[in-house]
Amino acid sequence: MQSTRNALLLVSLIVLGGCSFKLPNLGVYKIDIPQGNIVTQEMVDKLQPGMSKRQVRFVMGTPLILDTFEPERWDYLRSMESRKQKRSQQRISLFFEKDTLVRMEGDLAPGGAKKDEATPAKP
Repeated sequence: MQSTRNALLLVSLIVLGGCSFKLPNLGVYKIDIPQGNIVTQEMVDKLQPGMSKRQVRFVMGTPLILDTFEPERWDYLRSMESRKQKRSQQRISLFFEKDTLVRMEGDLAPGGAKKDEATPAKP
């Protein structure tokens, strides 16, 4: 009886001790969370001032945000949160005048350069 109690106590201590021991590869699995539009540099490079809204929609897809108060501005947003990296975000805003692309601003700019300022239209 005494040996059974000691064995049960030893097993209980091992099990409880195992609860505080953390293995580096075990844990809660966290998935990558992509949100928004997929916007690549190749897509942005195809944009040219003077394109119609229909042509822009063909190249870029449907914008994530269509503001009812500002229908001449389309916003494309992309954010990615990964378990290995911090949250990253890319944004590009397209501005139209009379159904024609006039300028772009945001994180991606035509030609592969990253920009935060507005890209003026070329005449």
